[in-house]
Amino acid sequence: MVLVNPLSGKGQAMALYTGPIQRMLTEAAVPHTLITTEHQNHARELVRKADLSQWSAIVILSGDGLLFEVINGLMEREDWEEAIRTPLGILPGGSGNALAASVHHYTQADAVFGEDLLLSCGFVLCKGLVCPLDLLSVCLSSGQRLFSFLSLAWGFVADVDIESEKYRPVGAVRFLVGALVRLASLRTYQGRLAFLLAAEESSSVTTHSPPSLPASSYRSSLPCVSNTQQHHSPERPATTTDLKERGPGDDLMTPLGAPVPTDWTVVEERDFVLVLATCHSHLAEDLMVAPDARPGDGHIHLFYVTAGVSRPALLRLFLAMEKGSHLACDCPHLVYRRVRALRLDPVTRPGVITVDGEQVEYGPVQAQVHKGYARLISG
Repeated sequence: MVLVNPLSGKGQAMALYTGPIQRMLTEAAVPHTLITTEHQNHARELVRKADLSQWSAIVILSGDGLLFEVINGLMEREDWEEAIRTPLGILPGGSGNALAASVHHYTQADAVFGEDLLLSCGFVLCKGLVCPLDLLSVCLSSGQRLFSFLSLAWGFVADVDIESEKYRPVGAVRFLVGALVRLASLRTYQGRLAFLLAAEESSSVTTHSPPSLPASSYRSSLPCVSNTQQHHSPERPATTTDLKERGPGDDLMTPLGAPVPTDWTVVEERDFVLVLATCHSHLAEDLMVAPDARPGDGHIHLFYVTAGVSRPALLRLFLAMEKGSHLACDCPHLVYRRVRALRLDPVTRPGVITVDGEQVEYGPVQAQVHKGYARLISG
């Protein structure tokens, strides 16, 4: 199944399909069914109800938002455990194309952009090699649970993503324009952050060691979302079995409103410029935020920038991200950690939080990685 969003990016996704992609699939003798999405959440509704036995894979020709729909549609099925194992492919047809750029990066080839990136991902698709893909379970303040394959963002990155929507007709340049506008009136965002470090993590991976508090002293400002959850102590997190939800159990997290577990690291309440958690190397075609990330490494790559960074220093960080060299900039305000779970509690209101580039409800949020839970067509 090939899903195309004709409105994604500059609105050229169908032309990309009828041009190089259809020709490549035909020459590689890859039979497929083309489906054009007609409205928001069309793909989500489609895969939730579809007979998946008809297809060996689901391929997205669009931006990252359409894959977000597909993954959450698969996780809403009665047979979600089997459905989420369906191999997923990505072809760049949007503005950011983060996953497509990451898939190309994983081939260890030199960076490419535009149509060259499309051709590279087309070759990967025709080869048909499949690897594990990590998923994030994201819990929102209302109790809603989403599944993410890419990122969770708050602050500068989330603001640019949403505020640049008005520049969508210019394609990927929209992010540059949005970043310059936001940089001109740089904001800070007060909040609290906590995370569970990956087992092999050490202080050597960060340019700055943030002050921390005892884990028991940090609880979200949100009350527990259900009576069932209120009876769980930090030592016994509520799981999806408790909540009667589909999906793997979130055994590393406590309910929002309860203190984080005692083995978590807690950053004192402070002003941030941005908080970004990602599972992949790229955040856009020309933004390599986590060069060492791999699709099934079991890590959330957490970055945050604290208040006090100058506009020129922040600009240098983002320019360095084109080659993934920002961690060598020795910026004292930039922190990078590999983690397995995190909790963010924004104090500044209003604000914007995004999951895979899609705006979600604003408030306390937490996420846990589930290693290799899905499957990605990747070289």
